[in-house]
Amino acid sequence: MSMPMLGEKFPELEVQTTHGAMKLPGDLKGKWTVLFSHPADFTPVCTTEFVSFQKHIDEFDALGCQLVGLSVDQVFSHIKWMEWIKEKLDVEITFPIIAGNDKIAEALGMLHPAKGSNTVRAVFIIDPEGVTRTILYYPQEIGRNISEIVRAVKALQKSDAEGVATPANWPQNELVGDHVIIPPATDEKTAKERLENYECFDWWFCHKPQ
Repeated sequence: MSMPMLGEKFPELEVQTTHGAMKLPGDLKGKWTVLFSHPADFTPVCTTEFVSFQKHIDEFDALGCQLVGLSVDQVFSHIKWMEWIKEKLDVEITFPIIAGNDKIAEALGMLHPAKGSNTVRAVFIIDPEGVTRTILYYPQEIGRNISEIVRAVKALQKSDAEGVATPANWPQNELVGDHVIIPPATDEKTAKERLENYECFDWWFCHKPQ
């Protein structure tokens, strides 16, 4: 099984989607992207996920982040499923869905033989330069937490903009609240300055308001 690696360019792929042909990652350049796969159309857990992604789309839009779905179903199946969701659940899915195949799924590490022939629930967060920044894999039986994916995009953007790290459960961490973490010092002078300039548990564990 191959898969994209963190910090590397997302694999170049030409795909068909419900919004037409697309080249990855070239057509995504300039925006953050969440590309997520689902096992199959017309399945209960996947339906709840698509509805949830759509319900959170204003949050993704506010972050300049686009959503792209993917499964090995064909485009006509995606279209029919989207029609069903709109008719039965009154939710219109506005983001594109890729019609994948085994080659695409294998290139992205989405086929796990021990989990059957459907794609697992993969999430790739891709930055505006087409670099893979976060990868999450879930089994077919567990639906994803969409709020966590929003949080991950926010945290990556915060880290890039300010050169900081974010703590567990940020921005609601049990130790530092909504503060961000200052990278550890690499010399004695900077270590002393850290203690003077920031709130610290020790010189290697300093934080500041975001």
